[in-house]
Amino acid sequence: MDQPLPRPTLWLGLAGLLPFLGSALLAWTAPAEWRGVALYALAAYGAVILSFLGAVHWGLALRAPATEAAATAPRLGLGVLPSLVGWVALLLPPLPGLSLLALGILGTAAVETAAAGRGLVPPAYLQLRWILSLGAALSLAAGAAAPPV
Repeated sequence: MDQPLPRPTLWLGLAGLLPFLGSALLAWTAPAEWRGVALYALAAYGAVILSFLGAVHWGLALRAPATEAAATAPRLGLGVLPSLVGWVALLLPPLPGLSLLALGILGTAAVETAAAGRGLVPPAYLQLRWILSLGAALSLAAGAAAPPV
C-alpha cells in the first residue's frame, strides 16, 4: 500500500478536472439559453466521476490480501453507494443535484481517509484524491450557485 502512484496519475487526474472547471465556468458565463446545458453537463460528469470513485473500491476489494478480508463487504458497499448517489443527483433539479454530487465526492474522500488510517487505502492515492476532490466539489458548488436558468 505504500507504493508510489504511477507517473501519469497526476496529469490524468488534473486533466479530469477540466470538464468540471469548464462546465462550471459556462454555467456562469454562457448565454442564458446554454446555462441549462452547462449545468446538465456538470451534473452528468460529476455523477460519472462519483461512480468511478466507487469502482476504485471494488478494485481494492478484489485485489486485497487475505489479511483485509474483514473490509471486503464495506469496500464493496462503498463501491456501489457513490453510483446510487450520482443517479439520484441526476434526477434532482440543478441546485440540490449538484450539491449532492459535491457532498458525495467529499464524503467518499472522507471515508477513504478513515480507511487509510487502517491501512486500507494507499497514502499516495489519498493525497491526490483530496486535491482532485476539492477541485471537483468547488466546481460543483460553483455550478450550484450559478445564476438561475
